[in-house]
Amino acid sequence: MALPNKPTAELLAEPDLSKVPVQEFTYDALIVGGGMAACGAAWEIGKWLPAGSKACLVDKASLERSGAVAQGLSAINTYIGENSPSDYVRMVRNDLMGIVREDLIFDLGRHVDDSVHLFEDWGLPIWKKHGTDASKKLRDGGEPVRTGKWQIMINGESYKCIVAEAAKAALTSMGYDIHERMFIVKLLLDANKPNTIAGAVGFSVRENKIHVYKAKAIMVACGGAVNIFRPRTTDEGKGRAWYPVWNAGSTYTMCMQVGAEMTMMENRFTPSRFKDGYGPVGAWFLLFKATVTNGNGEHYVKSDAAKAELAKYTPYGQAAVTPTCLRNHLMLFEMKEGRGPIYMDTAAALNAFMDAKKAEGMNDKDLKKYWKELESEAWEDFLDMSVGQAGLWASMNIEPEKVGSEIMPTEPYMLGSHSGCCGIWVSGPDEDWVPADYKWGYNRMTTVNGLFTAGDGVGASGHKFSSGSHAEGRIAAKAMAKYIRDNASFTPTLKQTAEELKAEIYKPVTVYYENYQKTTHEMVNPNYIKPRHMMERLMKYTDEYGGGWSPYYMTNGKLLSIVMHHLQLLREDSEKMAAGSLHELMRGWENLHRIWCVEDHLRHIQFREESRYPGFYYRGDYNSVSDVDMDQGGWKCFVNSQYDPNTGEWKTFKKKLHNIIAV
Repeated sequence: MALPNKPTAELLAEPDLSKVPVQEFTYDALIVGGGMAACGAAWEIGKWLPAGSKACLVDKASLERSGAVAQGLSAINTYIGENSPSDYVRMVRNDLMGIVREDLIFDLGRHVDDSVHLFEDWGLPIWKKHGTDASKKLRDGGEPVRTGKWQIMINGESYKCIVAEAAKAALTSMGYDIHERMFIVKLLLDANKPNTIAGAVGFSVRENKIHVYKAKAIMVACGGAVNIFRPRTTDEGKGRAWYPVWNAGSTYTMCMQVGAEMTMMENRFTPSRFKDGYGPVGAWFLLFKATVTNGNGEHYVKSDAAKAELAKYTPYGQAAVTPTCLRNHLMLFEMKEGRGPIYMDTAAALNAFMDAKKAEGMNDKDLKKYWKELESEAWEDFLDMSVGQAGLWASMNIEPEKVGSEIMPTEPYMLGSHSGCCGIWVSGPDEDWVPADYKWGYNRMTTVNGLFTAGDGVGASGHKFSSGSHAEGRIAAKAMAKYIRDNASFTPTLKQTAEELKAEIYKPVTVYYENYQKTTHEMVNPNYIKPRHMMERLMKYTDEYGGGWSPYYMTNGKLLSIVMHHLQLLREDSEKMAAGSLHELMRGWENLHRIWCVEDHLRHIQFREESRYPGFYYRGDYNSVSDVDMDQGGWKCFVNSQYDPNTGEWKTFKKKLHNIIAV
């Protein structure tokens, strides 16, 4: 029998893998992923491919609710508008402590607004300023409600559905294919042409089926990584995280496995969120102008102690906007000094709005109406994108207009599109102002020929968010099409046969069926390890030794050597991963991707002898930030790494940083 989707009483016979069909496909362009970057690529690529080309988008989930925007958003966090791309570069550079690819950020900044205008054309409701023409679109001079210099408010509960619908329509109108519920787990290099991508392989998460793809060019955009560090919440909380739980570092792992050069993988994002529900804080800070207090009710960010702490991180600590990691650092400093917990002062924020309206002379009837609108917006912020937080507030009898709520730094995540910058080293735009060592190939192409990425995949250029990821997907798609035109005669050839690939993918199934009857309970067996146990072991190691939340994000050289040893044992044990259902097979492969991703992350922290991102992680043995250039032996540079798929060896090294935009 073939493998059922869920464990049932039928799991009593040896599965016959010969009955698992393998379908083989050949395309010019393959888009792997279903989030905003993949949707951007899907919408764009048909405009540039030669007539008669074949393309396909493959997504582990369903495109309508796939990726980090799946549950919805209440704001678009990157809209340039009246600002300049150069100012955008300055903002990102400061927030990420000075080490960014300015060419990639500027390139994105000059294109991102076009994606936002498309969202509005497709039906996304964008808030407009009171007293202005609400029907006037942004592209025609409509004035959005800004919550900050770069953010605009939206009604975004269906944001992803709207963008996905446009992506699907663009693909189908060109006669291209869409394969949903298909988990790509491995990229494949060409058998004849060195360092050149040739295909990918994956399996259906709904039925017994393997897909093997050949392609001239591939874009991988599967998001970042979550569930790589132990979450603050307990057992049920492993399915409750700030970042989507289905993001397993697949973008990074699959690209590094075929030899793509990685960059800034030491960077992780540790956001501050409403405690236990992981509700976002952006709208509360920016729209409602809420502030944070310590357990004594003090606005600690304005204290002399806070100023002294920030002074240690000159010039970033003295910037007009304090970098995200340093805001975390101040919060952790307060808690370590015994002045926790930290509260978002929601009540004061809402009441300040009311006081302002009273001062303006608003009458009681209008004040009452205004209060209802404020309450509605306070709850809608969560209902738009984090329903669990609204449920938690309701279950705990929390009324945000009466009492503040705790906020805490979460467990770390790895991503390249939010306030983080880990990812893959890619070629930038081929223009005169771009340094030569930033542009070796096609725009957003990795160091592997024909392999592109966007969104969370592109390293050293954070603060793209949803709109920027979509725009970057479009940039990558256009470059992919050019690569395909320039390599029209290339015929991808795979090294492994389809049957060999099927056996590799279904290996956890084989391990399970060979051993599950040897114990009275399938979860406890000396001959294999289940995906859940593997993930728990990984989280324990990274948390305790790799700078997770329980030691206040602190690690050091000795602790890192211990966790690297544990990871090698974990890698060995992963050969005995067992899956008794398609769901477990998916979880098993996600864990394999997480292990690779975490290993590279910790290699980078081990190599970089400083604490570049205080508040995200600390190296106790090098607990300072070096703003000295690499030529003088300092760490104001990129840290890059590369895995050699031929030898199995790693190398980690410094890479020169170029400042393009003036301070």
